[in-house]
This record gives sequence, C-alpha cells and structure tokens, in this order.
Amino acid sequence: MIELTNLSKSFGQHIALQAVTLTIGEGECFGFIGPNGAGKSTTMKILAGLLTPTTGSAKVCGRSVITEPDAVRPLIGYMPDFLGVYEDLTVDEYLQFFASAFLIPRAKRRSTVDGVLQLVDLTDKRDAMVDSLSRGMQQRLGVARVLLHDPKVLLLDEPASGLDPRARIELRELILELRRMGKTLMVSSHILSELAEMTTSLGIIEKGRMLFAGSVEEAFRKANIGDRIEVKLELEPGSDVRGHHMAMAERLRRDERIAGAEFADGTLLVDLAATAEGGGHSHHFLIAAILEAGGRIAAFTPRSVKLEDAFLRLTKGALN
Repeated sequence: MIELTNLSKSFGQHIALQAVTLTIGEGECFGFIGPNGAGKSTTMKILAGLLTPTTGSAKVCGRSVITEPDAVRPLIGYMPDFLGVYEDLTVDEYLQFFASAFLIPRAKRRSTVDGVLQLVDLTDKRDAMVDSLSRGMQQRLGVARVLLHDPKVLLLDEPASGLDPRARIELRELILELRRMGKTLMVSSHILSELAEMTTSLGIIEKGRMLFAGSVEEAFRKANIGDRIEVKLELEPGSDVRGHHMAMAERLRRDERIAGAEFADGTLLVDLAATAEGGGHSHHFLIAAILEAGGRIAAFTPRSVKLEDAFLRLTKGALN
C-alpha cells in the first residue's frame, strides 16, 4: 500500500531524508518513531503530495505520488501534527464543508457525515461549535474529516500530541477500530508504549535515515533485548551492598546470554539477550549463574521489556 524507494529530501543544505526505503502492506498499522526533526513529518508530507522529493520514488497503492498526484489524493487521508480547524463552524457544518470539498454527492453527504460522527463518537457534539471542543475531541474530529472520502491509507502525524490520558486512550481505541476495518495506517508518535499496543509493524528513523523497519519483536531482537530481571542479593548485615551487586553485575556481563547488567537504586538490573527466535532466554540459567557465583538471591523479579528500551538501543539521539 505504501512503497518508498531511496527517498531523499533536501531543503537547501539541510538534508531531511536520506535514501529511505520502506514497504507497508495492506491492513498494516505502521508506527513511525523518531525524535523531532528526524524526518517523520517530511515523509508523510511527501506521501500526501504536499512536498516533492529531491530523489527517489514514493507510491501509494501502486500509484506514484510524484507523477500521479490526482490519482493518489483520493486514496489517502492525511492529518498533520498541528490540525487547524474552522472554529466559527459547528461540527456538522465543518464536516459538511469538507464532504463537499471531497466531491461527495449532496444526496450522500448526510449519511456520510453521520457515519463518521458515529465512528469517532462525536454524534452528540454535532451542533457544538468547533472551538468549544476539547483538544481530544478536536483530534477525533480531525480523524472524522480524513475519513469522509473513505480512503484506503491514513497518515496520522502525532495524533496523540497534547492529549490528556483519557483522550489518548480514546484515540488509541479509535485507531484500533480503524485497523479492524482494514485501513492501512501510518501513525507517528512519541508515546512508544501506546504504539507497541496499536501497531503491527514499526519504523525507527533518525537524522533522516531509516534505522529499522519491521515488527516489534524484530526490533527487540535487533536491539539484542530480551527480558529484564531485577535481582536483590541476600547479604550479611554490614556488608558492602553496592560492591557485592556491582561485582556480580561484572561477572554476569561475561555471559553471552546477558545483554547488560548494572546496579541501580539498590537493585541489580539484568537484561537478557534476545534469542534468534525473538524474546529472551529462559530465566532459569540466570538463577543458576548467580548461585554458581556464590550469590544468594533475596528477590528475583522479571519485568516486561519496553519499546523505549529498544528505541534507545537503536538510536543515538542525533538530530538533523
């Protein structure tokens, strides 16, 4: 549904994108991750036909956004990171206006607007002024707008930006519903934990270069991250707690099945290396390794690995 090949974009001497190649299949929800200035919005604007790439190609549903923009526009729904709304209109007037702009026949506009209002749960706000809506409701109204012409591909640039926790949850459920409807989505976000719940695949971009594209499990495997274990050792009263834990961490780091070990906040944090199949090694070998090293375990607590950990491993924090 989306195919980028060696896509690059420069603004004078500033290089925003560098040879980005990416394929997103039908029905996927692709999470686009990267720091501000990494190239996420530039990529989406090229797909939306708002920017022309310097080199390379971009296709949506097999149609070139460069040579066939009029054929591509009906196929996409693009919501920018800062969505402007006409505040002196009611919600219904706002959507009726865009339904007309999308050339939806007058006879179908009423049912079309009713349908998208129901989908985004704004039916009871039909007669409310747009400027009276909360930030979360305005974001849902933005999603309703891009759904009016029933596009196959949705480009949502930071849709959760500035939302409170409840509004983020509501937006996440809406995106999951769009995914169940078979839409192909590209969603950028800084809220990595929510992306992991919503997406079927993800891409990590930094300084205009695509560092990774694949499933969440593949990201953990590439970052060599399995499970994280918190360990506290049982020590004699008066013992050097820090010294004992740091010595154990140094010994554990020699094991190839362990990606990292450090002492922090009174606890030994052990990251297991990812296996070839994805996920981490069994926890049992770690218990045996600690006991063989003469350690006595007071607490042993597995923790779920987070997408943030993989992101930090795969990026360097560099900006354009």
